[in-house]
Parts: sequence; C-alpha cells; structure tokens
Amino acid sequence: MARYALLVTFGDKAKRDEVRPTHREYLKSLYDEGKLIFSGPFADDDGALIMYECSDEAAARTQFAADPYSQAEGVIANVQFREWKQVLPPT
Repeated sequence: MARYALLVTFGDKAKRDEVRPTHREYLKSLYDEGKLIFSGPFADDDGALIMYECSDEAAARTQFAADPYSQAEGVIANVQFREWKQVLPPT
C-alpha cells in the first residue's frame, strides 16, 4: 500500500462549514476501514491535509471524489495529490 497526502485549499467557506459534519463522518468511515491515516485543517483554516493509505493514486482520487467536500460545489478551490514515503518512525 502507498500513502497519499492531499493538500486541500478551501473555496466557499460557508458551504464548507455546512458540509463539514458529513465530511467528517465520511473521513471517520475511511479511518475505521484503514484507508485514512490522519486528517485535519491547517491552523489558518484555509485548507487541510488528508493522508490516505491506498493501492495507488487512482484509488486516492476515487476516495476524495466520494468525499462530501468534493461533491459540494465550490468547497474545494484546489487539491494536490502527492505520494508520501514515511521514514520515521519506521513502519
């Protein structure tokens, strides 16, 4: 399995706040399934970091496409997918 960091920038923050509860429920379901390592907003609340564990980037993109934030028009201004390799602590 590979790990993918998603760097998310928010657009419409009022819409984001409206969708946030279902977004967090979705992330909790991924976490419970072992598909999410961690997630959370940046301190300035302009974006977030989401770390998925997936077979490949296509799977990470599919997971994000199912996220309520992705499905709510205007919530996401930009998202960047980057494969991440853990060094410490050793896995």
